[in-house]
Amino acid sequence: MSNETRTIQTWIPMEALRNAETKQKVGVATYKSDDQFNGHKAIMSKVIQIEILGQDIVNLTNPLIMNFPVNNYTNHTNGNYTYSCQYYEKENGIWKPDGCNTTLLSDDVVECSCNHMTAFAVLLVEVNNIDERQWEILSYISYIGCSLSAIFSAFAVLLFIFHRNARAEVSSSIHVSLSGALFLLNISFMLSEWAATLGKEEFCVFIAVMIHYSLLCCFTWMAVEALHLYLLLIRVFNIYIKYYMTKLSLIGWGIPAAVVGSLLTIQNTHPLYGTKNVKLSNSNATNAVCWLKEPLVLYGVNLSYFTVIFLFNLLVILKVSRQIFKLKQVEKKKHKIPVKDAGTVLGLMCLLGTTWGLVFFGSGYTNYIILYLFCISNTMQGASIFLWMCLTMRPDKQKAAHTKSLSTVDTFTIDKQKE
Repeated sequence: MSNETRTIQTWIPMEALRNAETKQKVGVATYKSDDQFNGHKAIMSKVIQIEILGQDIVNLTNPLIMNFPVNNYTNHTNGNYTYSCQYYEKENGIWKPDGCNTTLLSDDVVECSCNHMTAFAVLLVEVNNIDERQWEILSYISYIGCSLSAIFSAFAVLLFIFHRNARAEVSSSIHVSLSGALFLLNISFMLSEWAATLGKEEFCVFIAVMIHYSLLCCFTWMAVEALHLYLLLIRVFNIYIKYYMTKLSLIGWGIPAAVVGSLLTIQNTHPLYGTKNVKLSNSNATNAVCWLKEPLVLYGVNLSYFTVIFLFNLLVILKVSRQIFKLKQVEKKKHKIPVKDAGTVLGLMCLLGTTWGLVFFGSGYTNYIILYLFCISNTMQGASIFLWMCLTMRPDKQKAAHTKSLSTVDTFTIDKQKE
């Protein structure tokens, strides 16, 4: 196809020609310059276009195979970059990897196998994918953590049902609502990979919707926890609100339902939920999960939603911490190390979901330390809430409520609201 010695070796499957009723012309062309393809600086090979004239060849069972000689890139083994076989989408003028698998045959040859025909090239892209071995370890940690979190969340709900004093306190009602949201999130998350392997897209969409809804509910109830804490410890007076818990429930369960419901209105025309293939680095393997398929919605909705809640919760934590240590100064106990109060603040940070803020440190690249901390800390949130409820419902709670400490969180009762 060219005068160069390093040519692109190409194998066209017979499947692409069997349906032809007449003789077909197969067009194969390479380009000396990639300027007409947006001059992408990361193109590491020649661009080749393969097509059967007059036909749109897609969804091949036996793939089209191309061996690309790639440009010398001395740092191609760097963990931050990798080769990627991609095709050029003329409509939007962008390169996309859909339908192509990448195999590094040698330092200077990349094999691309694609299930359609168009213009192809090998690009150098930044690695944001998770290594296959690391994915397996993180999966084990997540499943174990989610199982424990779901169990403790269920215990928290049962404790609320069978503990008479707990049912009379607004704070416990909020805690158990957050536990319920975490229970739904953990259960639906553990079903995500299994549901994707069943091949039933409707069920996978249902699981993806449940994960998204319960995740937004968790974020919202964390914000409700922070709001309630602010009213109790910062605005101590004039905080009577009629139908207080009913209004909080409408916020905690209603706002996520409105967000997810609005996205479902376009599910038939533009599927947002369903099977998503996560590509694993250093491997041709992909892992299918049930989740949001559109990255713009994933980051545009979830990240912005959580960012607002995270900043609000962080502000409340700072105000509460300041209030706690200010009370210690008034009591003239500055010479003592406030270990108990520091533990209280750490407990509140977990209760309000500030550990979810680790997502900001791993945004845009793969940081395994952040991923491990994120998985461990957030999968144990259910256990943390259960322990918090047990500690705040001890027999000496009423005595502690008269002190100027954080145990006042659980003294704002429903009976007081009905007065």
